[in-house]
Amino acid sequence: MLNYSDIDDILKALVEPTRRQIVERLSRGPASVSELAHPFDMSLAAIVQHLQVLEESGLIRSEKIGRVRTCRIEPSGLDRIAGWVAERRSLMERRFDRLGEMLSPPAVNNQQEEKE
Repeated sequence: MLNYSDIDDILKALVEPTRRQIVERLSRGPASVSELAHPFDMSLAAIVQHLQVLEESGLIRSEKIGRVRTCRIEPSGLDRIAGWVAERRSLMERRFDRLGEMLSPPAVNNQQEEKE
């Protein structure tokens, strides 16, 4: 079953532009914390806080080898949000299909017009 607190955590993590840019960068491959911090005009400590939010939401994971902490995308984190969006989309498509059926002229009238 879908855990809405997970979805909330992911959406809260992605609402911030810096974190979205970090996710974009990590979608191209793993990167060290210093590599991720390079394009931003903020302290390394601030970047680490952003990374912690992303990691707590399940969107990324990190590992420390020696003195270097490397981050990478966590595919299952993206799968959770993609699944939620897909469910909403499917529901709306079914509703639009039913609306289209209700608004289309009855099939009986169309067949009678073709015979005449």
